[in-house]
Amino acid sequence: MTALRFDAVFAAYRIDAVMHFAASALVAESMQKPYKYFHNNVCGGLNLLNAMVENDVRRLVFSSTCATFGIADRVLIDEDTPQNPINPYGASKLLFENVLPWFDQIHGLVFVALRYFNVAGASEKYGEHHRTETHLIPRVLQVALGHLSNAEIYGTDFPTPDGTCIRDYIHVRDLASAHILALSADNSGFYNLGTGGGTSVREAINACRKVTGHAIPAIEKPRRAGDPARLIASSERARKSLGWKPQFENIEAIVESAWRWHAAHPAGYQD
Repeated sequence: MTALRFDAVFAAYRIDAVMHFAASALVAESMQKPYKYFHNNVCGGLNLLNAMVENDVRRLVFSSTCATFGIADRVLIDEDTPQNPINPYGASKLLFENVLPWFDQIHGLVFVALRYFNVAGASEKYGEHHRTETHLIPRVLQVALGHLSNAEIYGTDFPTPDGTCIRDYIHVRDLASAHILALSADNSGFYNLGTGGGTSVREAINACRKVTGHAIPAIEKPRRAGDPARLIASSERARKSLGWKPQFENIEAIVESAWRWHAAHPAGYQD
């Protein structure tokens, strides 16, 4: 969004805080279209910050990502883990992260940057339905619904127990509660959000099989560029400083909530 459009929004409404969710967010695409990612995620973010300052809005909650860490040098990734992104998506998010402390120091803009790990699950009313679906769990559930013929496993030679990527899945409702808590934070800060538990691609597919009762065939494919082997969060800082506590810490419970929504809405938001 351009600076002029931001100004129009701020002029039309009384705004006390901004939650910044907008981004280009596909790792594989970022390896093909780096300009799109740096332009949208960095330049668009700068336009937003400038409009906030000019309109005297001084509180921001920013959706960041675990992709800023790249291949971490430890199993549990805390906020002090060195950030070395290995794809333009993570690099663009990190660039914007680096801007935020300067706006706090110079303009008094209090920010909370929440680094998401892998968001999944659903509430009773809302589920995950993208125009182009790339996330593992909804794609696997589409196989159970008969919309896809098979699940896909990208890479089976990672240095993990079963050879597939390991990710930390966080329920969308737990993510939402973190945003609400972040609005009341007294000071700026960066927080990792996850459960601290890792689930491999194979384990996630097996959880979907168990929850749905469907066989869900899977095809193994080569690795995708830019995929780290492990991404598991230490969220102790969020728990201590924000008072955040995830309610869903089991992959089957997360999958079960997603399956209830998809089974009730087999055509997504189009039915």
